[in-house]
Amino acid sequence: MNVSNYDEAVYNLTKKGLDASAIRSKVISNNVANVNTKNYKRYYVSFEDTLSDNMNKLQMKKSDPLHLGGTDGEGSITVKQDKDSVMRQDGNNVDVENEMTNLAANTLMYNALITQANSKLSMERYVITNTK
Repeated sequence: MNVSNYDEAVYNLTKKGLDASAIRSKVISNNVANVNTKNYKRYYVSFEDTLSDNMNKLQMKKSDPLHLGGTDGEGSITVKQDKDSVMRQDGNNVDVENEMTNLAANTLMYNALITQANSKLSMERYVITNTK
């Protein structure tokens, strides 16, 4: 994979990470809003596992168009429900402190991804405007 394709793939992963972060924020907010709903089971976003798998695939070289490359090159974002744990006797499993911690971690991740995306765009803008 040449540098240009690798750079584009990383940028696409960054954008997909931003999408996952936005969805995660909504899911966490929904969990907190339902903290007092009887039998409510919390939801969570699964993305980092597939992201890790796809980052490893970026290093593989595809030498033939017939080689399998996967159709979901940027990882998949899935919202799953935690049906196994129970926090309270009413069946609700939302832990507000845990959700707030997840929200803070998600905000940090979102800000880091925005910084990375802005850095790439700034570099491209610099190259375009300073080329003679």
